[in-house]
This record gives sequence, structure tokens and C-alpha cells, in this order.
Amino acid sequence: MSQPPLLPASAETRKFTRALSKPGTAAELRQSVSEVVRGSVLLAKPKLIEPLDYENVIVQKKTQILNDCLREMLLFPYDDFQTAILRRQGRYVCSTIPANAQQEAQSLFVTECIKTYNSDWHLVNYKYEDYSGEFRQLPNKVAKLDKLPVHVYEVDEEVDKDEDAASLGSQKGGITKHGWLYKGNMNSAISVTMRSFKRRFFHLIQLGDGSYNLNFYKDEKISKEPKGSIFLDSCMGVVQNNKVRRFAFELKMQDKSSYLLAADSEVEMEEWITTLNKILQLNFEAAMQEKRNGDSHEDDEQSKLEGSVSGLDSYLPELAKSTREAEIKLKSESRVKLFYLDPDAQKLDFSSAEPEVKPFEEKFGKRILVKCNDLSFNLQCCVAENEEGPTTNVEPFFVTLSLFDIKYNRKISADFHVDLNHFSVRQMLAITSPSLMNGGRQSSPALQDILHEAAMQYPKQGIFSVTCPHPDIFLVARIEKVLQGSITHGAEPYMKSSDSSKVAQKVLKNAKQACQRLGQYRMPFAWAARTLFKDASGNLDKNARFSALYKQDSNKLSNEDMLKLLADFRKPEKMAKLPVILGNLDITIDNVSSDYPNYVNSSYIPTKQFETCTKMPITFEVEEFVPCIPKHTQPYTIYNHHLYVYPKSLKYDSQKSFAKARNIAICIEFKDSDEEDSQPLKCIYGRPGGPVFTRSAFAAVLHHHQNPEFYDEIKIELPTQLHEKHHLLFTFFHVSCDNSSKGSTKKKDVVETQVGYSWLPLLKDGRVVTSEQHIPVSANLPSGYLGYQELGMGRHYGPEIKWVDGNKPLLKVSTHLVSTVYTQDQHLHNFFQYCQKTESGAQALGSELVKYLKSLHAMEGHVMIAFLPTILNQLFRVLTRATQEEVAVNVTRVIIHVVAQCHEEGLESHLRSYVKYAYKAEPYIASEYKTVHEELTKSMTTILKPSADFLTSNKLLKYSWFFFEVLIKSMAQHLIENSKVKLLRNQRFPASYHHAVETVVNMLMPHITQKFRDNPEASKNANHSLAVFIKRCFTFMDRGFVFKQINNYISCFAPGDPKTLFEYKFEFLRVVCNHEHYIPLNLPMPFGKGRIQRYQDLQLDYALTDEFCRNHFLVGLLLREVGTALQEFREVRLIAIAVLKNLLIKHSFDDRYASRSHQARIATLYLPLFGLLIENVQRINVRDVSPFPVNPGSTVKEESLTLPAVNPIVTPQKSGSTLDASLHKDLFGAISGIASPYTNSTPNISSVRNADSRGSLISTDSGNSLPERNSEKSNSLDKHQQSGTLGNSLVRCDKLDQSEIKSLLMCFLYILKSMSDDALFTYWNKASTSELMDFFTILEVCLHQFQYMGKRYIARNQEGLGPIVHDRKSQTLPVSRNRTGMMHARLQQLGSLDNSVTFNHM
Repeated sequence: MSQPPLLPASAETRKFTRALSKPGTAAELRQSVSEVVRGSVLLAKPKLIEPLDYENVIVQKKTQILNDCLREMLLFPYDDFQTAILRRQGRYVCSTIPANAQQEAQSLFVTECIKTYNSDWHLVNYKYEDYSGEFRQLPNKVAKLDKLPVHVYEVDEEVDKDEDAASLGSQKGGITKHGWLYKGNMNSAISVTMRSFKRRFFHLIQLGDGSYNLNFYKDEKISKEPKGSIFLDSCMGVVQNNKVRRFAFELKMQDKSSYLLAADSEVEMEEWITTLNKILQLNFEAAMQEKRNGDSHEDDEQSKLEGSVSGLDSYLPELAKSTREAEIKLKSESRVKLFYLDPDAQKLDFSSAEPEVKPFEEKFGKRILVKCNDLSFNLQCCVAENEEGPTTNVEPFFVTLSLFDIKYNRKISADFHVDLNHFSVRQMLAITSPSLMNGGRQSSPALQDILHEAAMQYPKQGIFSVTCPHPDIFLVARIEKVLQGSITHGAEPYMKSSDSSKVAQKVLKNAKQACQRLGQYRMPFAWAARTLFKDASGNLDKNARFSALYKQDSNKLSNEDMLKLLADFRKPEKMAKLPVILGNLDITIDNVSSDYPNYVNSSYIPTKQFETCTKMPITFEVEEFVPCIPKHTQPYTIYNHHLYVYPKSLKYDSQKSFAKARNIAICIEFKDSDEEDSQPLKCIYGRPGGPVFTRSAFAAVLHHHQNPEFYDEIKIELPTQLHEKHHLLFTFFHVSCDNSSKGSTKKKDVVETQVGYSWLPLLKDGRVVTSEQHIPVSANLPSGYLGYQELGMGRHYGPEIKWVDGNKPLLKVSTHLVSTVYTQDQHLHNFFQYCQKTESGAQALGSELVKYLKSLHAMEGHVMIAFLPTILNQLFRVLTRATQEEVAVNVTRVIIHVVAQCHEEGLESHLRSYVKYAYKAEPYIASEYKTVHEELTKSMTTILKPSADFLTSNKLLKYSWFFFEVLIKSMAQHLIENSKVKLLRNQRFPASYHHAVETVVNMLMPHITQKFRDNPEASKNANHSLAVFIKRCFTFMDRGFVFKQINNYISCFAPGDPKTLFEYKFEFLRVVCNHEHYIPLNLPMPFGKGRIQRYQDLQLDYALTDEFCRNHFLVGLLLREVGTALQEFREVRLIAIAVLKNLLIKHSFDDRYASRSHQARIATLYLPLFGLLIENVQRINVRDVSPFPVNPGSTVKEESLTLPAVNPIVTPQKSGSTLDASLHKDLFGAISGIASPYTNSTPNISSVRNADSRGSLISTDSGNSLPERNSEKSNSLDKHQQSGTLGNSLVRCDKLDQSEIKSLLMCFLYILKSMSDDALFTYWNKASTSELMDFFTILEVCLHQFQYMGKRYIARNQEGLGPIVHDRKSQTLPVSRNRTGMMHARLQQLGSLDNSVTFNHM
């Protein structure tokens, strides 16, 4: 079949476009059309109803409330919220902050950082917060519904008839029994004799409603119709009766009749009696349960139960004892709640659940445990003097491990130093010179008790962390040995494969001499590498082994050279050219478990799993150099203050100051003074075998190199407060390697000669220097050398310094700062410095402070994240002390910038942690500064003004949750810390704050209602955040004031709005109505005038009067909005109905309101739903889409069913309606989708059972006849009402769809089930006949909509095979007879209202 041409459509589009006079007129045209459409259907904006003054009402009605037996439903609890302090939990046995750090700290930034890491968490706890979400988030709701009892329906029995008796019995559940018995003919006219007993096969069966029947048959074929049945729910007792026949027993019935049955043996008789008595017990328990559910108060219930039990004693003595136990048990268990059976209640939907928020904690990347086991070379012998002992390496070797990332071309971890030498080899090293053996630690005595220096001397296990794992990360081992000469000369003996003991002895001899003389100097020797990860997921490549040991090249030692070598690592042809040293490095890697014991962090602080008296080795965490990218940065939580120093190279080939300067050693010291006799600080981390902290460290020495390169890393623990005198001092030595004894023996053997000094001040402009530095070298070191300054023209300031090589920058050195108390960011540093000068801005010049605030927008992202809590705390502090609006607004702009950055990097969880745990409002001193909530609200208002920068306002909207959460927490802390919680609600906050809140709500609304198309995310987020804020305001503020804000919000919407705005409005209502004290907010109490006699006497509202909406504001508003939404299109209706139904489900599952009396009181709030449904009865009364069609051949005999049908589809006309009554009825038929002018639009009308609102059947030929609706309104409930649900707007006639109808009917049934009998009778008495008929129409629709259709029907529907036609019988539920009695009697009473009506199918 050929495609239809596309031309006409496109041509038409162009025609429409041509018709537009100028660009932009399309939108205007659409707008004008939508206005005309709105006007034509009379969608008037409903008037706002002023809410009651809640605070005044609860004071005026205090006596009434306190005397109410359900006063907990009317009052907020006193302990609704409180602030709490949660101890900060770290990983460590003690604080990471050094003992004297707080005293030493002088800079504001350092002080604030320390305060951040020291402070505990500040929480606001809402006692009933668990009740403030959706019904799915309720506590105890998850007590899962047990499977419902298995019921067997006639409709399913038809299917099962062919099955044998045994399988049938087992399928039905409950108690089953069958067997042969003799049945006596119990007719009062004839005395029972032996002959009157007839042998029958008895089968005990449980029916669908839980009751039992005892059916009897002529033979064992129980699939046939039984000859008769004994209904056990009418049985009062089973007793033995041997008067007429042996083994006989009697069933006593309620109507004084009895059945006499006899068994073949005593055992059988006793089995039957026991089984039947068990069933009677169950029946009694069920009856008690119903009784319990029927009573409205527990006190009354107790007396009634006692009465019923005593009555029971009189005629059922055998059950008396067990009933008391049953009654106690019944009190604790309740019937399955109606909404448990609702499919929506079973759905798992956590879309509305708030994310779980955890406090800030130290987080790591992929953690790898590196175990260093052994380093062995082919060249080995025994090193002991007496040659007794193990064979080992012939000299000491030292291993340094670190991680290199060749993808990003950087070293990504600190060095981990390991000494794997055998004890006898370590003995070769002379006792280290006293200058190095200056151990001691910067730690508290308590820490020294846990960490013993000896245990830390020879680490063998390290934990590395990798934030971004990928296959191009290498673990590199650099191997050094004691300085002896050139690398080539030292490596030569190790590269020969011949295992010569002579060579070993010679090397050993030389090594012993070198160790004695030059034991503290190292030289590069070899390197090896291995990959860590198989993939980017962080799976360890445990099978990989270290490469061969490659000889170090003295010209390729730097980290940059190492990265180049690793780039060729997977190229065998390149690696084959490298000289190999024969040996093996055994290092294994493994994953780290969360409870891994006995390790210390990179500052040597032990973790909580640390065991003091253990033989287990200590494991050391190695610092990771995390990339400076926001998404990989975590907010700092611990004190850490390390400086890594890297001497890179020295250019000494042109120097003329020293005769010999070839084997150059660099000694690095950290000093705090340049005076002559000042000592270096003991803060450099030591190497294995030495003290934990030392005063100096040496870099590896290159033999005969005048321009040596270095790869060493020196790790320094910096003092908390740095000052201008702190500096690194580099001292250069020429080390004499030649130990020949040819010279004069008198000449002293000089090992080292000083060949220069260099220094690097640590601070520049208050920040630590971290870029690569090129610095000159001096031949002397005069006192006060830091003061030297070049003034130009050959002049200088400070002491006389002899520069090497004409003051050229000969030394290249770089530093890397890893600190959680110092920032490298210029803008952040300047801001804190200015705040320190001006006491957090209190004395600041507005324009100056604004300049520094604006510069914070240029702050680096990773710095912002790392110091997030400290930065935000300071910004909020400045906000409360700002004296000018410009400052406050600029502070808020910076906060918006920070919040937006966090979101854009996907790090909003840090913000949630900050607000919940870290944010703490400043103590409030009225005279000095203001509160965060008031100042922030005012600033938000300014930023939301139409004239303000739209980019900033859009960010504020998009991330508004953060600002509202801060407002909420600030309010809570302010109330509690200033003891304002005890004040009346309307005195807690000043009028200025009320005004600020009202202004921000009014300022926010145009953004929400106008930006939903251009910026949907921002307007949606702002709408939700505002709802959460308003909801929480009910906890702190004047509740009448909060109601007014809700009115301000609702006033911005109108009927006929776009679907998105309806979604916003109902999302807002959903959130607000989920408040944990929603019921007290609605005051479910009588508001009648005059003296109150009994609750039942009061005027109950069954329609949405203005008075009802005023007194019960939230529920009134919700019902009005749902009523309005029912006049909208389907998507809007579904949203509205879902909000209402979910709220009712929540009431039903709320364990605070579990009792019958609580539920009845809640139902009074929703009685106007009856009126709302009756207004829409014709849209609900849909039978043509009922769950099953009826056999069209079935005939109806009752006369009442042949009465003319009342039309189900004409619009109900309310007083004051402007609807033209003369409109052709067929038009409404067409709209409704039932009576259509086109015959094919009524589907399968011949087979449709179409019942009208009176329960009559409409014959197929009357489907299009539309008799007038009986408008009997004289005794209507409406005569008391000032306004109906929808005011004077048009009531729609189109039918609701199946899911809408079912949801509305579930709401209706819940209220009907929950409401008290008095409320129901009052309704029936006050309603007009037509309203009563509509009420029962809705009930009847419930029967249709929720009717069980049988397994076969369900299976066929699922397979898409269409419905099956059943006869009438297959639709009936086999209910027990006596339980329908009461309902039947009530219906008979009601039948007298209109004798032409019969309630069939009830």
C-alpha cells in the first residue's frame, strides 16, 4: 500500500505560518485562543477562603480540646522537635589535631579549619519526622501483609469440578474433613428412631468468607450438588448424645433446631466433635473481631465484650474459658486494612523518599594493601664474621615504593620506604651519627603509650589509595644502596650470572668499608615496576609480578624520566635494551577489608582497630596525591598538614667557589629562624631503622656528577601556624668516596665538605609556596640571611652573601602541600585575611568586603569542596554581621555560586551533610548582629526581584532546597537556644521575619508559574523546596500565618492552567498535607455554636461549605482542588486523585491513629467527599466498562426492574448554574460517550449490562432515551450550603476511566468503613431522596468495580483472549447467611424511602 502524500500537511503548516503577521504572534494567538476556550467553558477561578486564626482558636477552645477524649488529634505534641549534639566519630583512637594546635593558631582560616574538624555534629531532631513522608515511608508500615486466607468461589469451583475430592479439599485452605456418618431425621413431628438414620458421605468445606458448611452426599462424588448443607455459622454447640444411637452427637443450632449425626466408632465420633468445636471457636473469634471493630470507643468495647462473654457462658459453657483468651488476643490484632488490598499501596515507589544523609567522613579511593616480603639478588653469601648464619644479600638495600599514573603523567602517591634487609646485614651499618639520632615525636604521651617506636622502625606493609583506578597505574620500586661509587661500578658484580663466591666476598669487603664510613649516604641502584589494576573498576591484577630489576641510569633518575620509562613498559623491544640486575623483588598486593587491624594514617595516628600489645606488624597508610578536580575532592574532616619537598637538580658545572664539588649530597632541614645558632625543627619523617622524626634528611648521591638530578621526596610535618621565618634550608656537601690509604696517615679522613647553602622561605603573600622554584646558592650562611634583598644597581639590603656562580638560580626544587588547614587559593586566603582584619566584616567597609566576596567566584572548585564547611560557616557569619544590604546580597550570591558548583559536579550530598550535621547558627545577640534566617530570606527576596540578574536567580530557584533547609535549621536552633519555644507561636518571631517570609513566597511564585516552560527544572525544584519549607514552618511558626502563605501560593493558579502547573500545585499540596501533624492542623472537632452536648449531636459537614474550608483549612483546600481538578482533562484528574488517595492510605496505615475511634474522627474531615462524588455520580456510574459482561439471555423476573430507567448521563443542574437547560440532550450523550449519535461508538451494546443510578437495568433499546433527571432538591443537603464544591462552574459529563473510578471508590469505601454509625445515619436522614439514591448508586458501582471474576477470566484477560460469559450464579460470593442479616435489615428500612426502588446485587 503506498504512503499517503505528506504535502498537504506541510502546505497547511506554511499557510498557518504565512497568516502570522510578524514573528512572535503564534504565542499571542495561542494565548488568545486559550483565553476564549477558558471563557467559553466558564472555568471561574474559585474564590479563596480565608483560613481560621489557628493560634487564637486553640486558645479559645482550650477547654473543649482538653476535654476531648481524642485531644492528641487536636494538639501538637510539646516535644515536637529538639536540637541535639552528636559526637563526631572518627577512625582514630584520638583527635588528629595536635594538642597545642589551637593555642598556636593565629590566622582566622587555620582557627576556623581546626574548629570545623573539632566540632561535633549539630542536629535538629523532629520526633515524628517518620510520619512526615508518604504512606510508604511510615514506620511499622512495612510489617508485611500476610497472605490473605485462601477463599474458594463458586466461579472457580465450576472450573475445578473434575478434580478429585482430596485435591479439592487441600486447595480450599482452612480445616477440612470428610467421611461417612449416619444422619438422623430431626423432624419435631416424628420421634427419632434407629431406622430414621440414613448413611451419608459428609464433607466439611470452608467458604469464601471464612465460614464453614457441612455438605452431605449420597456417595463420595462430592463434585456433584450436595443433597443438603448444615451451615456451621448458625451452630451454637456440638455435644455427645447417646440416647438414640451409639457414637451419636448433636449439632445445636441458633433457631433451637438440631442435627443428630452418628459415627461408626468412638474414635471417629470424637474426631468429628473435636473438629467441629474447633470451627465453632474460630467462628466465635471472628464474631468477636467484628464486634471489636464495630465499637467506637475502647471503654465501651470492654464492657460490651464482657457482656457478650457472660452471655456466652450461659449457653456455650465449653467455650467460655478459651473465649477470654481469644478476646485478649483479638485486642492486639486488627482486621486487614482496606487499603492493603489496593494495588497502588503494594507498589514500591520511593521516588518521593529523601536521600539518606550521612555526616562528613574520610573517604578513600580504591585501597590496596602492599606487603613487602623479600628482596634477594643472585649475589649472596654469609655476612657474619665467623661465617655462621644464613646466606643473605652481601650488602644492605633500601626499597622505596610509590605509584605513578602514566595516563595523566604524574606521581600519585607519597613514597613508602621499606628496609627488607636481614638482621645480620643491618648490623653492617655503623651506628648512625648523633645528628640524625634525634628521635622523639610530636605526639601526646597517650599516643606514645599506644605506638612504640621500636614497632614502627621497620615497616613492611603499606596501604595505598587510588581515587581513579585504571590499568595505566604502576607500582614502582626504587632500590638504593649505601654510597660506594658510580652506579655502573656498583651494579657490575650483580649483572653476571656466574655465582662466584669470590666476587661475593670482594663485594662484601667493599660494602663493609662503605657502610662504616658512608653509612648515612645512599646511591641509586635499580628500579622495577608492576601494574596494579586489570580495569578501570579497580579490580586488582594480582597475577602481575614485578618486572626484572633494571639498573638505574644516572642521567634518567627524575620522576619525569620514570614516567617516560613506564610509557614503554608494555613495549618488549624497548624494555629489552635496558640493563638488568639479577635478583627478585617479592611484593604482593591485596584488597583492604573495612575492619583491617593495626594501621596508622599518614600522620602516624593509629586507627580504632589498633591493638597495643600485638605481635602483628603495623601497617602504614601512604598519602594519595588526589587530582585537583572537584568531583574527586572530599570535604576535609581531619587535621593534616604535610609538606613534600623534591630537590630536582643542581647545576654546579660552572661554579668556581669550591675546588671539589662532584659527589654532591643535599641535606634538607626545616627551620623557623635564620639566627646563627638556631636549631632545625624535629619534624622530618624518618627512614626505616632510624627515629620516627628527625631534624634533617639527605637525598641520594650521584658519583662524579657536577649537575646531579634527584628523585627523593622529603616529608615534613608542618607547624600549625606558619610565619615569615619558616623556611627550608638546603646544605650541599661534597662527599669523599675515595677511601685509599695511600696518602699520609696523619691527614684526617674528611668524609664531607660543605659546598654551599640555599634557602626557600615557605610563605609568600601568606600562602605556602608550591610551584617549582629556581633558587641561587650561597657559599656562606651569615646570620639573618632571610633578610637579604636585592635593591638593584648592585645594591642590596641585609647581610653580605657570597653567591655561587654570580647569584644564578642553580638549585631547582619543588614542593607539594597536602594540608587541611592552609589554602593555596589566593581569593579564599584574601577573603579570610580581610575578615580577620575587620572581625568577620563587622567593621568592614562595604565596598571593600564586596570586592573580596566577588573575587570568591573565581575560587578553584576543588578548594571550594575541600574547605566547604569552613567556607560556608564563614559566609553565614559575615551574613549575620553585615550592616549593608549590598554585603548581605553578595554573600548570598557567593553561597549560590558554591551550591551551584557542588550540584554541577554531582556533589550535592556534601551540601546535605553540611546542612544536617555541620551548620550551626551563631549565638544570637540582638544588639550585635542578626539571625541567618531573617537575613537570608531578605537577600533571597532581593535576588528574586525581576530586575536582578536572571542567571543568579535561576540558580537560586534550581538549588533552593539548600537555602530553605538552612532557614529551617536556623529557625529551629534560634527558637531552642533562645528559649523562644516556650512562647506562644505568634510571639516567637518578629513581625519583620513574618513579612520577609511572606515576601519571599510572593516573590518566588511568578518564577514558578512563569518559568515552567523555559526553565522547567528550576521552577519544579523551587516549587518542591517551597512546599517542604512551608510544611516545616507549621512546626515553628504561627500556623494561621502559614495557612495564609498557602493561600498566597494557591491564588497564583487557575482552572485551565497547563498540565505542568497542575502537577506543581498538587505536588505542593502532597508535600504540605504529608505534615506529621496534618490531622491536628485540620482540627477534627466540632465548631458548633452554643453548648455542646454530645459529639454525635453536632452539625457534620457533608459538603464543602465555606465554613468547613475555613475551619478545616488544609483538607478543605485539598478537596476543593480535587473537585476542581475533576473538571480538567485526564492527566490532571489522575494526579489529583492520586494525592487524595495516598493521603487516605497514609491515615489508614498511621499507627498513631489505629483505633476505630481515631479513624472515625479522621473520616469526619473527609465527609464532603460524598458530596463531591455525588456531583460526579454520572461520571463514576460506568457499567459499560464494568469488569464483566452479563449473559444477555438472562431474564429478570422482579417487577421493580422493569421500571423506566433514570438517565445516568445528564448534567446535574445546581442552583445558580448558567448552563442552558435547553441544550440538546443528545449532545450531552455524545460528550459522555454513552449515548452517541453514531451507532458504532457504543461498544457491543447488546451484551452490556447497563444499570442506572437506582440499580435498574436499562434495556438496550432505551440506551439513547434520555428522560429528565428527577431533581428532588427540597430536602437536599445543599439547602444549608453557601457554596458547592465547584461554585458556579460547569460540571463535566465525560466518563472517568477505570483507574480513576476505582481510586475514587477506594477513597469512598475507606471513609464509609471508617465513619461512625451515627455519622452515617445523620447523613441518611439529612440527604434528599435523590442524593440517597446517588449514594447507593456509588455503592452499587463499588460492587461492580471490585467484583471477583474468577481465575479463568483473569487468565484469559492476561492472555488477551477476552471475557467469558458466565451465568448469574458464577458472580456471587458465597457469603454466610447470618452476617448479611443486619445489612439486609437496614436496606429494608431504607427501601421504604422509595418503594419503586430495589437494591439488587447488594
